Amino acid sequence: MVKRREFDQGLEELQQLLSEMGQRVGQSLMAAMNALKTIDVEEARRIIAGDLDLNNLETKITELGAKLIATQQPVAKDLRSILAALKISSDLERMGDLAVDIAKTTLRLEGQQLIKPLIDLPKMAELVRDMIEDAVRSYLEENVDLAYKLDKDDDEVDALYSQILRHLYLLMAKEPQTISQSMLLSFVGRYIERIADHATNIGESTVFLVTGKRPDLNT
Repeated sequence: MVKRREFDQGLEELQQLLSEMGQRVGQSLMAAMNALKTIDVEEARRIIAGDLDLNNLETKITELGAKLIATQQPVAKDLRSILAALKISSDLERMGDLAVDIAKTTLRLEGQQLIKPLIDLPKMAELVRDMIEDAVRSYLEENVDLAYKLDKDDDEVDALYSQILRHLYLLMAKEPQTISQSMLLSFVGRYIERIADHATNIGESTVFLVTGKRPDLNT
């Protein structure tokens, strides 16, 4: 009974760390997008510096997960809970890196004016921010339906990304002087699209936790 209580306490701490990490990733994504919209290089630098905090959270999760496995010797679903948490923290850390990549794009645009107001990219970022929240919640609540919903959300993000690329390619063809900045903005779309993919990975981890099988939600 004591050992079970210790495991439950450790797992709860693990989940709290994951929840915090997910919140920070969502905040970093939106902050990076807002910095890009106004080419706020100071905010971009703050986001880049803050990535260390995310890395530290991932390290804490990894160490705690390893400790629980070594000391509690969990099996079946208990073990899957820890393994899923470790995979999710890795996905969240990569999401944070991609938010940093958006912030670095802002630094590259320092001193320039945007070729057009950003509308679709921020919309795409908001969709993905919601996906991050749903993905982490699906794990914490063991909600398989919410996990599978991420697949449909990802399709919406992919469609918006394709639309953004079409508009940028048309702009580059019409106004060749915009090519350099258009390419950077297309990369931003790619970074956001990749964050969405990592969110679906978290959904897959949720399904693995509940069923013992890992589906492919990146279809």
